[in-house]
Amino acid sequence: MADPSSYRPKPGQIPDSPGVYRFRDEHGRVIYVGKAKSLRQRLSSYFQDLAGLHPRTRTMVTTAASVEWTVVATEVEALQLEYSWIKEYDPRFNVKYRDDKSYPYLAVTLNEEFPRVQVMRGAKKKGVRYFGPYAHAWAIRETVDLMLRVFPVRTCSAGVFKRSAQIGRPCLLGYIGKCSAPCVGRVSPEEHRELAEEFCDFMAGRTGAYLRRLERRMQEAAEEMEYEKAARLRDDIEALRRAMEKNAVVLADATDADLIAVAEDELEAAVQIFHVRGGRVRGQRGWVTDKVEAVDTAGLVEHALQQLYGEEQGDAVPKEVLVPALPDPVEPVAEWLTARRGSRVDLRIPQRGDKKDLMATVQRNAQQALALHKTKRASDLTTRSRALEEIAEALGLDSAPLRVECFDISHLQGQDVVASMVVFEDGLARKSEYRRFQIKGFEGQDDVRSMHEVVSRRFRRYLRESQKTGEWTVERGAEGAEGAEADGPDEDTAGPRDDNGRPKRFAYPPQLVVVDGGRPQVQAARRALDELGIADVAVCGLAKRLEEVWLPDEEDPVVLPRTSEGLYLLQRVRDEAHRFAIAYQRGKRTRTMKASPLDAVPGLGDSRKQALLKHFGSVKKLRAATVEQLCEVPGVGRKTALAVAAALAESAPPAPAVNMATGEILDESEG
Repeated sequence: MADPSSYRPKPGQIPDSPGVYRFRDEHGRVIYVGKAKSLRQRLSSYFQDLAGLHPRTRTMVTTAASVEWTVVATEVEALQLEYSWIKEYDPRFNVKYRDDKSYPYLAVTLNEEFPRVQVMRGAKKKGVRYFGPYAHAWAIRETVDLMLRVFPVRTCSAGVFKRSAQIGRPCLLGYIGKCSAPCVGRVSPEEHRELAEEFCDFMAGRTGAYLRRLERRMQEAAEEMEYEKAARLRDDIEALRRAMEKNAVVLADATDADLIAVAEDELEAAVQIFHVRGGRVRGQRGWVTDKVEAVDTAGLVEHALQQLYGEEQGDAVPKEVLVPALPDPVEPVAEWLTARRGSRVDLRIPQRGDKKDLMATVQRNAQQALALHKTKRASDLTTRSRALEEIAEALGLDSAPLRVECFDISHLQGQDVVASMVVFEDGLARKSEYRRFQIKGFEGQDDVRSMHEVVSRRFRRYLRESQKTGEWTVERGAEGAEGAEADGPDEDTAGPRDDNGRPKRFAYPPQLVVVDGGRPQVQAARRALDELGIADVAVCGLAKRLEEVWLPDEEDPVVLPRTSEGLYLLQRVRDEAHRFAIAYQRGKRTRTMKASPLDAVPGLGDSRKQALLKHFGSVKKLRAATVEQLCEVPGVGRKTALAVAAALAESAPPAPAVNMATGEILDESEG
C-alpha cells in the first residue's frame, strides 16, 4: 500500500486550469482517469488526510504510485480527452458500464452500390444507417417483413446476390414482390437506392407525409377505376400502419429524444435508455456497473452520456436528452453533445407532462434491471461460495457461515417499535425461517436496547429448544436455562415443525449474526449472547453510510474490498432484514388505524361486524340504532345486540358544549 504523500506534487507544480489527470500504479498501469475545471483544486483534494476520504477514493490513492496531468483549453476538451483515455486505458477505478446483452440494430448499408437491409450487432461501420437498438432480433425481422411490401429493398447476402445475377433468376423474395430484384436488372441502381432512402426516412419517423402520399395515390387509382392498383396501395398502407403499431406512440409526432434513467444502491447502478424517434419508442438498451469510485447520480449520468454518444455523430445524437440529474457543471457536457450532433442538443430533467410520465417508465425499467442483475448474481453457486469464504476470512471465522441471521429494528417516530430476523442459508434467503418481533421490554425508541432484547429473546428460545431435544450443553450454564424458561411467546411467521406438528421456531443456531447498525448495536448483540453463555456464534454489524463491517471488540471497522462478493452478500442480507422489518411495522400501523369500536365486543367476529356495518351503512348510524333494530341484522341475537350497544356507547365522542343563552356550540379550546 503506497503512501500518497510519497508521490504528491510539490506546491505550485499543479496548474490552476482545466485538464485531465491520470493515476498510475507501481507498474505504470493507469488505474484512474478524471477531469477537472481546476486541476490544482481537484488533485489537492486527493492528498488530504486519508481518514477524510471516501473509502473507494482512499483505496485508489493508496493503490496509486504516481499522478500526471494534461492541460487543455476548455472543459469540453477535458470531457473529450477523459472519454478517450478511459476507452484507451480501461482504468480499474473508473465507472465502466457493461452491456447486459449485445443489442441488435436494423442496418441499411448505404455504402454499397445496392444497399441492403439487415440485422447487425457489434461495432458500427461507416456509411451504414442504423436504427434501434432493439431488445430482440425477431422484433426487427417482423417489422422488416411488413415494410418490404412497400419498400422492396434487397435483404440477401453478397453470395446470394452474386449467384442470382449469374443465373439471371431472382430469389424467392423477388418472385413474391418483397424484393425489387436489382440482381437481375428489374430496377436500376438509382431506383433501388431511392427505395432504400425512402425506407430510411420512414424508419427515422417521417411517416405521416409518406402515408398521406400513398392514400392520395390510392384515391386517384380508385377514381380512374384501377381497382387492383388501389387495392394494392390499400394493403401497403395497412402494412405500414401495422409496422408503426409495433412501436408505442408516447410523445408528439416530431419528438426525437433519448431518455436515460438510473437505479442505484451503495454498490451497483443500472442505466436504462429509451430511444424515441418521431414520437415512438424505437429502441431500448441498458447497462449495469459496479460503483468503484465515489460517484453520485449526476456523475453516473455523465458517464452514461460519454459511453452512449462517445462514438456517435450527426442524427445519432438526438435533439433532446432527458436525464434524472444534470452533470455538474452541465454546460461542458451540453456543448460536447452539441458538437457531436452538429446542432443544439437540449439536456434537461423533464418536469411535467408525457415526458415526465415516460421517464417514470424508464426508471421502473432501470430498477427492474438492477433487481434482475442482483438475482442472477445471487443465484450463482460459485459466487455464493466465494462470498461466504470472503466473509469467513474477513471476520476471522474458522469456517464459512452457512447459516446467517440478520436483525433490524424499525419504528415510526418511536412508536410501534418492531424487529425482524431474516435467515440466509448457503447464501440464499430462506423465507420460511424469517421471524418478526414486537419490542416488549420498554417504551419509546432505543435501537441499542431493542437489539439487545431481540437477540436475547431469539437465543433464549434456541436454548429452550435445545434443552427439549436433548442437545443441552454444560457450557451454556444455568443462567441460559433460566432465561429460556422466562421468555414469553413471540409473534412470528410459520416455520419448520416437529413430530407433533408444533413449530420449531428457533431450533437452529446460526454461525453468524449480522445486525443493521454500527458498533453500539453490535456490542448490544454480543452482550446478549454473552449473558446467555453462547460463545460459538460470531457477531458483526453493517453500517449503511459507508458499508463498513463492525466487530464487537474492534475499535476500527473492517473495510471489505469494493469488488468483494462477501460485502455484496452482507448487503443483501441487511437490506432484506430492513425490508422485512419495514413491512411488519407498516402492517401494524395500518391495522391500528383501521381499529373499530366493534373490536371491543367479545365474541363478535369479522362476518357479523361486516353485516352490521353493511346493514346500517356507518358507525354513526349503528351507534344511533336501538337494541331492537340491531336484532334485525341476521346472526345478531339480543345478548350480542346489548353488548354492541354498550361498546358503542362507551366509545361515543363527547357531546359538544352549548351556550344555553344563545344556542351557540362552543369550541373545546374556549374557556
